[in-house]
Amino acid sequence: MNKKECFSRLLRGDPIDRTLFRPIVMHFAARYAGHTYGELASDYKVLVESNMRVMEDFDTDMVGLISDPYRETSAFGALVEFLPEAVPRCNTKIVNSYEDVQALKNPDVYKGERTRDRIKGAEYYQQLLKGEVPVIGWIEGPLAEAADLAGVSEMLMQLMTDPDFSNSLLDKCVVTAKDFAKAQLEAGCDIIGMGDAICSQIDPNTYATYVKDRQKEIVDFIHEQDGLVKLHICGDITHLLSEIKDLGVDILDLDWQVDLEEAYKIVGPDVIRCGNINPVDIQDGSYEEVKEISRTLVNNEKHRKYTLSAGCEITVNTPIENLRAMREASYI
Repeated sequence: MNKKECFSRLLRGDPIDRTLFRPIVMHFAARYAGHTYGELASDYKVLVESNMRVMEDFDTDMVGLISDPYRETSAFGALVEFLPEAVPRCNTKIVNSYEDVQALKNPDVYKGERTRDRIKGAEYYQQLLKGEVPVIGWIEGPLAEAADLAGVSEMLMQLMTDPDFSNSLLDKCVVTAKDFAKAQLEAGCDIIGMGDAICSQIDPNTYATYVKDRQKEIVDFIHEQDGLVKLHICGDITHLLSEIKDLGVDILDLDWQVDLEEAYKIVGPDVIRCGNINPVDIQDGSYEEVKEISRTLVNNEKHRKYTLSAGCEITVNTPIENLRAMREASYI
């Protein structure tokens, strides 16, 4: 049974012989494969080959195209700076007024250099994997992309003070999210990850007013294209779970601040929950400590739809043996 067949069994709720293991790896993968973060973020071949190396050496069950939040932002026209050992940096806000929002044009994701690079990554995965391993593409959620374009603090302020600005910008972000998701699915992705980390910083009413329906529009669109959706919101989203349960996502990442049992009660048994070990504990713990934390999660989640992972990205300084401890625990 190959990895895609194994994932299909998990999706259906059929028994499998282990807990699936899918840590988010970016900087860790780059360094493990002998590259810099900047190389991984700017070259799809480095990104894919680094993820493949991690999959082969740690027996992870999926691969992905996540690298940084500025793919769509670059396609919209922002300048992105690549740093050797840090996340790419966007130093310019290209949306500063309502007039800027009105003038903003949705990009052609096949022509934008960085969006095209990710699409090529999906195609490259299929050349190497022959459809036997689930591939996770990636898009920015509507609020995350709006914050990338307008600035985090500025966008949060706009949500409180200017509905016209907020609604218009978020609507344009939805259009590009759908375009980018479709392009990656057509290139061979099975799942689209949607990162909307800033949502953990807003209250349920603001989320319901501005974000929920737009996320659901994207989720429904991806399902119409025969894709699956993985939602990733860093931080504590306990206060949003009763809203998130209505989105219909297939996979939900849960950071270490969220109680897995509480999330299970709210979102229900049909959603595959991922996480939720603190990445710092994986980095700083001993091999035995990491294995015990992972084993406890695996035992608690038996007979449920669950994938072993950290709550967010595996840090670049995580000891190799600690990632192996997680994989070994998933077989118990």
